[in-house]
Amino acid sequence: MAELKVSVVSADNEVWSGAAKQIVARTTEGEIGILPGHEPLLAILAAGEVRVTTLEGDVVTASAADGFLSVEHNTVTIVARNAELV
Repeated sequence: MAELKVSVVSADNEVWSGAAKQIVARTTEGEIGILPGHEPLLAILAAGEVRVTTLEGDVVTASAADGFLSVEHNTVTIVARNAELV
């Protein structure tokens, strides 16, 4: 089973990292869902929540604003000036 390697980072620390099967985030272009095998992407985050569904099916929610989301080779990096677990 393919999986995503995810890292949610704020300006001063790592908020959450781990393996996931899905991510949903709000960008300036609208809400986006990321699954394993997604093509490379760089998007600007809009203020809102990032929902990460772990391999076990748990949902980790973080608020994130003023940053970006990067996807490449099943690695997702979310960098925000302000990010924290909800």
